[in-house]
Amino acid sequence: MSLVGHAYLLTTVTYERAPVFDDFALARATIAALRGCDAMGESETLAFVLMPDHLHWLMVLRGESLDAVMRRFKSVSAREVNQLRDRPGTPLWQPGYHDHALRRDEDLQATARYLVGNPVRAGLVASVMDYPHWDAVWV
Repeated sequence: MSLVGHAYLLTTVTYERAPVFDDFALARATIAALRGCDAMGESETLAFVLMPDHLHWLMVLRGESLDAVMRRFKSVSAREVNQLRDRPGTPLWQPGYHDHALRRDEDLQATARYLVGNPVRAGLVASVMDYPHWDAVWV
């Protein structure tokens, strides 16, 4: 079930948890696909962090359904990434995704802070400011 105007925390994982986004250009192409969902009016991104093998995305649903938005995001990002690595038709994402609808009493800002802190907790960087693949409307 998905409700327009509701905030969701989405997580999706690369195929076989391959660290695809260790490659800067592939990560940026994927982030461009995510921002494309916002530009098309499907979502409003509050925060995201693209880890080497997965994405955490805090967003407000603005159109259609979560399934439609995620299907479009995965399709566009896979096409772009596969074009850059000259591997058409190669799976980029595992099937499915995890979603958590935030309750009215959940603090969006605290959720965003926790989300963008993932690279630090994973030991990838000492400070989130040292990690290039995240953004948030507030932190």
